[in-house]
Amino acid sequence: MNAHWGAVVVAAGRGSRMGTKESKQYLPLHGKPILVHTLELFQAMNEIADIALVVGADDVERCTKLVQEYKLGKVTAVVAGGSERQHSVFAGIKALSSAAEWVMVHDGVRPLVTQQAIRACCEKAEQSGAAVLAVPVKDTIKQVDDTGLIVSTPDRRSLWAIQTPQAFRRDLLTAAHERAAEEHFLGTDDAMVVERTGAPVVIAEGDYTNIKITTPDDLPWAEFLLEKQWREENKQ
Repeated sequence: MNAHWGAVVVAAGRGSRMGTKESKQYLPLHGKPILVHTLELFQAMNEIADIALVVGADDVERCTKLVQEYKLGKVTAVVAGGSERQHSVFAGIKALSSAAEWVMVHDGVRPLVTQQAIRACCEKAEQSGAAVLAVPVKDTIKQVDDTGLIVSTPDRRSLWAIQTPQAFRRDLLTAAHERAAEEHFLGTDDAMVVERTGAPVVIAEGDYTNIKITTPDDLPWAEFLLEKQWREENKQ
């Protein structure tokens, strides 16, 4: 990573699948909100110059206080997200310092991504313009129609489960989001928004432990993985 990188951390969702009154990004994980673990990871990386945190409009003040409490000095902007994740990402991109020529977008509820994986993704992006972290799919995948009938079985060797961060040259990502807004297109992730412009997006292989904390079952697994990660780091 030789370029000036900015990070957009998206944490504007409510997370209804967690089944809790509190939004999932603020649930405690080893004594801190999940979101704080994620932000501390990027805060610790020398390659990242600034971070834009995108949250729900009602949570801007709360998150501004968290940034101060945990001394997250690289978080230079806490902004309100939009009605869709894609709108939130675009708000975050615009909030980054103008000096950030490269941008990575990351889910606030993926606190277990490693610095090694982040660097691998960014290095691939610097070579090609755009890259995403992903892992090979382990299970056989079936395509099913509306009646529940299996219609095809894609070759598993060509299937990858996409994660974040996703890393891009900033002007490429900005232009892709502007075009999507003009054409009222909503993609499932930022890579899809860029792909439809014809720009190549490459894969950087990540880790299966880079889980997105979405359901109650994910919390004990995340606790275990975080503890394991902490033990391994303290052995060195």
